[in-house]
Amino acid sequence: MRIIHKYFTNLSNKQTYQFQQLEDLYKHWNNKVNLISRKDIDFLYKKHILHSLSIAKIIKFKNNTKVLDLGTGGGLPGIPLSIIFPKTNFILLDSIQKKIHAVNHIKSTLNLNNVTAICERIENVNDKFDFIVSRGVTNMKKFITWNKNKINTNNINQIDNGILCLKGGDLTDEMRDIKYAEYNISSFFSEDFFKTKKIIYYKY
Repeated sequence: MRIIHKYFTNLSNKQTYQFQQLEDLYKHWNNKVNLISRKDIDFLYKKHILHSLSIAKIIKFKNNTKVLDLGTGGGLPGIPLSIIFPKTNFILLDSIQKKIHAVNHIKSTLNLNNVTAICERIENVNDKFDFIVSRGVTNMKKFITWNKNKINTNNINQIDNGILCLKGGDLTDEMRDIKYAEYNISSFFSEDFFKTKKIIYYKY
């Protein structure tokens, strides 16, 4: 938890309490459902919570913005971002029911009224969103194709609408012929884990 305070110094008491609760909640549910790698559970705050929060270092979601976390798994990056941005609406989508069940329990325990968790495939979702976030769900070309009609490009209050994906490693081949912005997470967080981690920002 200290590592969250290291980089986010203005958390309210409520936000601090919510982040503190995450360790017990994820350990509990990881014993039932494989939400994150078993070997990573002891590094939850660095490798999963803080990694998710890197998105908050490059963009501040406005109130009532609608954000889809596609392939949320155990609620990452959606749950940490929903704590940081309590007035932003987060829709957490995954096709695996048992993971959505765990996310709903975490949401309820933390009283995250700005989160909706849905078990569904993206091709069956007809809604539009201001942003889509994801943690390396699939190849970016495929991801962009999946979501080309899902971004609300007519929202005059939020001109930066698009996709924000957490990625790692060499993306040269994957991102060839794609116009995008890339942010090195090591610019925000000094831990070695983040040396090869990036945020890919794509606008339609």
